Amino acid sequence: MPADAAGIRIDGPPAPIAPEVVTRDAAGRATMRAVRLAEPLSLDGALSEAVYAQAQAVSAFIQQMPDEGAPSAERTEVWVFFDDDNVYVAARIWESEPEENWIANDMRRDSFQIINNDNFSVAFDTFYDRRNGVAFMVNPIGGFFDYEISDEGNPNSDWNPVWDVDTGRFDGGWTVEMAVPFRSLRYAAGREQVWGVQFGRRQRRLNETSHFTPVPISAGPGMFRLSVAGTLVGLEAPEQDVRLEVKPYGIGSLATDLTADEPYTNRGDGTGGVDLKWGVTQNLTADFTFNTDFAQVEVDQQQVNLTRFNLFFPEKRDFFLESRGIFDFGAAPNQLGRGGGATGARGEGPPGTRSGNSAPLMFFSRRIGLAEQQTVPIRAGGRLTGKVGRVSVGALNIQTGDESNVDAQATNFTVVRMKADILRRSRIGGMYTRRSVATNALGADPGRPGANEVFGADASFAFYDNVTFNGYYARTRTAGRSGDDASYQAAFTYNGDLYGVQIDHLLVGRNFNPEVGFRPREDFRRTYAAAQYSPRPRSVEAVRQFTLGGSVDYIESTAGQLETRAASVKFGAEFENSDRFNVDLLRNYELLVEPFDITDDISIAPGAYRFQDLFLSYFMGEQRPYSGTAFVQQGRFYGGDITAFGYRGGRVEITPQLSLEPTVELNRIDIPEGRFTVALATTRVTHTFTPRMFLSGLVQYNSVSAKMGTNVRFRWEYLPGSELFVVYNDQRDTMLRRIPMLESRSFVVKLTRLLRF
Repeated sequence: MPADAAGIRIDGPPAPIAPEVVTRDAAGRATMRAVRLAEPLSLDGALSEAVYAQAQAVSAFIQQMPDEGAPSAERTEVWVFFDDDNVYVAARIWESEPEENWIANDMRRDSFQIINNDNFSVAFDTFYDRRNGVAFMVNPIGGFFDYEISDEGNPNSDWNPVWDVDTGRFDGGWTVEMAVPFRSLRYAAGREQVWGVQFGRRQRRLNETSHFTPVPISAGPGMFRLSVAGTLVGLEAPEQDVRLEVKPYGIGSLATDLTADEPYTNRGDGTGGVDLKWGVTQNLTADFTFNTDFAQVEVDQQQVNLTRFNLFFPEKRDFFLESRGIFDFGAAPNQLGRGGGATGARGEGPPGTRSGNSAPLMFFSRRIGLAEQQTVPIRAGGRLTGKVGRVSVGALNIQTGDESNVDAQATNFTVVRMKADILRRSRIGGMYTRRSVATNALGADPGRPGANEVFGADASFAFYDNVTFNGYYARTRTAGRSGDDASYQAAFTYNGDLYGVQIDHLLVGRNFNPEVGFRPREDFRRTYAAAQYSPRPRSVEAVRQFTLGGSVDYIESTAGQLETRAASVKFGAEFENSDRFNVDLLRNYELLVEPFDITDDISIAPGAYRFQDLFLSYFMGEQRPYSGTAFVQQGRFYGGDITAFGYRGGRVEITPQLSLEPTVELNRIDIPEGRFTVALATTRVTHTFTPRMFLSGLVQYNSVSAKMGTNVRFRWEYLPGSELFVVYNDQRDTMLRRIPMLESRSFVVKLTRLLRF
């Protein structure tokens, strides 16, 4: 491999010599040269500075879908500049259609709808490890999206760096100018930098995705596959200085709770805290938190749960969100169908598995500062994340206080994670977690239960384009829970575009107890196998790809008792207009060894149950003014019958600034223990004033709890990284009432301010 001036071996052709800005080789690999600016760009989207005429642009994007390896249908020109403070990316994006035919219907920052619009993206692999990076996306009306990439997947869209972007128009398309401060990025030590770089473009009306360098059609989202990205040379990072960010916050609230042991009305309260970020080196960052923000302005979205297993709700607190991919352990095997076939779309699968078959998480940050859905005060904590050579490092220590309402004692939490890059796209690693006060100890003094600890090692080996081996081994240590305290997983996946095969074996011991993690099911051994065939028919113009697949899931206790057996057959079709149609036939066996309450007054008795379900779904592409998944399910359910139908992940565009997002699910269940209906209805209304300012309202109703909740939230990023929230929440009881009765209500104002030194 050639080396650049920094002595780093380039994975691709030699660096271009000025005035050339790009070199390509026969395999399609590319090396690009960044151009230094004499003065900063003016971010107006006009591309009017003289440098655009003086510096060459890179172009010749290559399709990933639908015609792998073919030239993109439209021209895209890209420049990369830099100065002492920022990296700039600019693009001229040609469009042969008039603007009214472009797909751009959301401008709110970090809205997932931006992914489904016409858009332009750039990804930087700042450590040039060919597997981790950060990405920035923008659509024609200025909506923008940013996320971290870990191990060529596991996107973290909660990463919110300081950067700026503007868009414009020209006679023939639209333009982009981005400025990303060096201070918002982490990169290897040294002034002369070599990064990986990938550019992507999505043309929604053509359902086409194209990139700067070729990406296999089976790779899934092309921006994730950093091992085939281009190389960016010529960058000069600013001299190392002390990088310090201070982000204080303050919250004031007025609350009513009529269900408390001592009901109160309009009780005022206030609190504040601060998060600190210190750039120890260019590639290591320390974070500190005092009186951690509990994301009081966020609410969990309701879910339907007709199983005996716990639901999973995501983390929302800022301190735990950035760089969370470093702490991923034993990541789930790559799922079949991620190459753009008919499977895997959001909201298209049957409504939840009955088997609770997921591998446990060794670290789940919602275990810190939350107990029985109540907050436990976080006194202080620190975290160190980054990369040293080929080793990713993550360390965290948090101290919580006590909370008598949920019997929580003051507790210290420790997490240490290390991952080493090996070979081209593989890694090995280890993790240690400790909770100073165990909650599931047996036979110990309740006042002194001792600690809970987890020790584990994991590995992921990726070969060629589509072959992956994943695995981990972990043990826990808890008082009274010795023996049968291990968990391990080994999985093989071949995820080609035409064929796919997956084999997975997982064990979770009876005493495996990761108390700083999440364990959906205990004491089981699972063997899973799946295969699929996904041809792209040339004789059927309306269909892009068919998928026919099947799977078998076999779960028994560690003592050898069969608990779950599930077999499924699936047929799907993805159409050229991006709509998808799926048919799933499922046959399951489930053994209940103890009863579980499916509603407050109906309990499923122990016994052996057999299920057979037919599930039909039709997904309407997100480029439509209305989109979402309509589904219907008919089958057996714990000795009776279930009929379910609904509309999930819906979106109705009223204007590019105003949208509705409805979801409705209705489950009619008739079993020997009784007949009942489980209904869930949610609607979110969002009006976006600018990409950094929006007002949204969420109304949720769940018939199981007979509760209706309302959340109205105004968010304004008044300065990059600084935000104002004004939020109203209430919850009402609908049981046997014509007018829902108020149970609780709150009005919250939250202000954050980012200070950079």
